[in-house]
Amino acid sequence: RIVESKNPAFAVGTFVVGARGWRTHFISDGKDLQLLPSNWPESLPKSLALGTVGMPGLTAYFGLLEVCKMKPGETVLVNAAAGAVGSVVGQLAKIGGCKVVGCAGSDDKVAYLKKLGFDEAFNYKTVKSLDEALRKASPDGYDCFFDNVGGEFATVAISQMKKYGRIAVCGAISQYNDSVPQKGPYVQMPIIFKELQMEGFIVSRWKDRREEGLRALLKWVMEGKVKYHEQVTKGFENMPMAFIGMLKGENLGKAVVKV
Repeated sequence: RIVESKNPAFAVGTFVVGARGWRTHFISDGKDLQLLPSNWPESLPKSLALGTVGMPGLTAYFGLLEVCKMKPGETVLVNAAAGAVGSVVGQLAKIGGCKVVGCAGSDDKVAYLKKLGFDEAFNYKTVKSLDEALRKASPDGYDCFFDNVGGEFATVAISQMKKYGRIAVCGAISQYNDSVPQKGPYVQMPIIFKELQMEGFIVSRWKDRREEGLRALLKWVMEGKVKYHEQVTKGFENMPMAFIGMLKGENLGKAVVKV
């Protein structure tokens, strides 16, 4: 919230979004701030601008449309599916007419995915075989794979891609805390013989289309086609705890700290 301003573009009391680190207040010239959409409904929490109708939502939107290039009737796989990005990926894929398979790290999260409309969902921590679980969920394989995890999961999933499949590499949360890089099987063979497209991306690539994405996401949220959940931690002093919890996968939906 703007508490003091000498910039006519940012009136006192208006809400803005900006990447300014862990702090309660900051000074800005306005160049790195974005105003909330003027049509933001009073019924929606403004914190959604940090999640479903913000950077995570845009990551799902452009990752699916521009990297995965999903088409109606295709099968989409997404891991970390109960998180801020993954939960939106699955719902947008359903809007696009796709079959959606999601995996998460607890039974409660799997139940949440079912509530969101995922066709298949499983707890990767309790299945005996990840390979078998993926095959059971989609015996014919996968057209699109939205990868938030990397590591072993990605290796197994890539082996089950359909011919000409597309893989959007959004994150590698299984490897973020590694002090020594993981070693694993090579994935070049399935990529070559199935002629797969595997592309890493950062959402800022489409910064010039930000308004387009936000309009679409806000519309779907208001229509009830995209649902959301926020894991709210109260107190600025609890920021580190919330951050570590997010990395451990303790959050359902977007992790938010209320200052």
